[in-house]
Amino acid sequence: MRNFGWLAACVSVVGLFALGLGDAEAQRQPPYYASISASEARMRTGPGRNYPASWFYRRADLPIRVIARYQDWRKIEDPDGTQGWMQVGLLSDTRTGMVVGVIAEMRSSPDFDAHVNYRAEPGVVGRISKCARGWCWFDVRGRAGYVEQSKLWGTDPGEQVQ
Repeated sequence: MRNFGWLAACVSVVGLFALGLGDAEAQRQPPYYASISASEARMRTGPGRNYPASWFYRRADLPIRVIARYQDWRKIEDPDGTQGWMQVGLLSDTRTGMVVGVIAEMRSSPDFDAHVNYRAEPGVVGRISKCARGWCWFDVRGRAGYVEQSKLWGTDPGEQVQ
């Protein structure tokens, strides 16, 4: 009888990368923010395809918060507070945020006196980076600026993002 343990290990590693998981995501523990990578994604009531879909998303880059893990499924929360399960292959580690509340001014530097480059309405989604001291660099398809962290869903107050 042959020992196929090494084959199972190789299949597991290949499977992780095929699902879009890198080493960082495989080690992350909830809660953390991520985004939906697929242009169409189903949220389910439980961690498996046998569970009914509760929501159908058609918005790639929508920020989500991962709140639990089960095998290759993640329990997520969307910006409206809806919770459910998604396959990890539909998610990305890319940090995105959504403008909430009021129009967010996108400034040239992290300062209230800085020039306003653009304005983003509530519901606008963009990529988040460089969060520090209450400001985040927010990029909406090439139009970017510093936004007050409190006006974005997808980052916790005071959280530092690289």
